[in-house]
Amino acid sequence: MKHLLDFERNQLSEFLSDSGEKSFRFSQIVKWIFADRADSFDEMLNLSKPLREKLASQYTLWTSKVVKHSKSNDGTEKLLLEWPDGGQVECVLLRDGDRRSICVSSQVGCAMGCVFCASGLDGVDRNLTSGEILEQMLRLQRLLPRDERLSHIVMMGMGEPLANLKNVLTTLEIASDEKGLGISARRITISTVGIPEAIRKLTELKSRYNLAVSLHAPNDELRTKLVPVNKKIGIDKILDAADEYFESSGRRLTFEYVLLAGINDQAEHAKQLAGRLRRRAVLLNVIPYNPVAGLPYKTPSSAATSQFRRILMDAGITIQFRQRKGDEINAACGQLRRTFAKDSAPQTVVISPSS
Repeated sequence: MKHLLDFERNQLSEFLSDSGEKSFRFSQIVKWIFADRADSFDEMLNLSKPLREKLASQYTLWTSKVVKHSKSNDGTEKLLLEWPDGGQVECVLLRDGDRRSICVSSQVGCAMGCVFCASGLDGVDRNLTSGEILEQMLRLQRLLPRDERLSHIVMMGMGEPLANLKNVLTTLEIASDEKGLGISARRITISTVGIPEAIRKLTELKSRYNLAVSLHAPNDELRTKLVPVNKKIGIDKILDAADEYFESSGRRLTFEYVLLAGINDQAEHAKQLAGRLRRRAVLLNVIPYNPVAGLPYKTPSSAATSQFRRILMDAGITIQFRQRKGDEINAACGQLRRTFAKDSAPQTVVISPSS
């Protein structure tokens, strides 16, 4: 059984042609999937019954199953999906005013080894196909009422997007297409730990997407301790590649910085970071750590957070502190997968203020 969401236009068009169907059937199927949110071929009522049956005999719309669906009081919803090979990934819907943002995964697990991150604690199993990445988006889309639509996509779930670049870009082309999810490239962000060669590939391809680079430290010694792959790369090479991407795309760069109590949240770290970013047109997105069971890292104190913010703002750095959402449903990437019980029955969990 083929995954319809992994289709290439030529393959599906050839299938329709071989079935004696007109070419406009392709557009009808695409509309049913993305605009009309059909969950099965039976719902595609302007297709003939024989065609629907033939599609159902050769293609499947969904290859994952939802093994856990968690809801937070702040409107955040998180899905834990399981693929037929047993691999599990997480994806998140975040509500903020009129924004309906989604965060999706690109790999089963992660090989980057960030010591504070739950996603990579068990290493990486495999890359997701473009259809599996797209399936996450469509499942999250279907959590919204019919009169709401997705507004932003962030490739910041499990895995390193630039280590699965081909499939990620294939998915984002569909997501940004008017006949797909119709989300502007300006509202799509690829988050990376920083792989210079892949960033330069994005530059060569004249990528239209925003780039967010996860720094987490202002110097190589500390960053290598937190992000082990940095030992073979170094911050300077990452910044150089990011600068080239900015010059080519004109899109302001975002640098992510997870704030860890007593480790990278001191005044000296803020001053070093300001020195690296001062002459760059960047946004620094600071994320107070979301604790992970079994790991020793803690959320910084309000005093340390305020001092960190003040030093960077005084240096002229554009900085924002991300509002933490979904803490009570383990919304940080990888947490839900690790805490999920082995029982495979689908679940929906609603957390009340008193729980």
